[in-house]
Parts: sequence; structure tokens; C-alpha cells
Amino acid sequence: MNPMRISTLAVCAVLVAFTAPSRAQTPAAAPKKGSGACAQITAACSKAGFIPGDYKTGNGLHADCIDPIMGGTPPPHKTKLTLPQVSPALVAACKAQQPGFGQPKPPK
Repeated sequence: MNPMRISTLAVCAVLVAFTAPSRAQTPAAAPKKGSGACAQITAACSKAGFIPGDYKTGNGLHADCIDPIMGGTPPPHKTKLTLPQVSPALVAACKAQQPGFGQPKPPK
């Protein structure tokens, strides 16, 4: 084989290796915390006064705000705060990014 051809193939192989996306950069990778549509929904619920883990008093971030918004259901009767206005497009974008976001966890 011609030495020039071997060098060209080696350079091409190196270029392909360095330009190929890593697993962390693939579209299937989870978005960084704090970015994207789901983070905007979480921020809107937090701004409205919902608190992580405060579901017993009706102010729970997930159970009383995020879950109803993502599920398209009314908030639980015990909820004392008003749900923030979130566009359907933002909900759809969040579902596309993280399909399980805002889905109640099954009982154990």
C-alpha cells in the first residue's frame, strides 16, 4: 500500500474520531437541570409559591402544581394557591424533552 494513502486514511480516522458526538452530546441525553421547558414550568410553580415537598398543606411543587399542569387536570381540592398560566406549547415541549416529567409516581 502507498505510504501517502496510509497517512491520509490515518488523518481521516483521527478527524472522524474527534468530530463524532460523544454520548453526552446526543439528543437522547437528558437536558441540564435548570434549562428547557420543564425548568420553566418548575420555575413558574415556584414563583407562584409552591414548595418542594409541601403537598400535605396543598402547596406542594410537584403534587399540587406540576402534576396538574402536565396532566391537564385541575389542581387537587386542598390546593390553596392558584396555578400559574403555562402555555400548552410549553407543556408539549416539556413532554418532548422529558416524557415522565410531572407524572405521579406509582404507589409502592
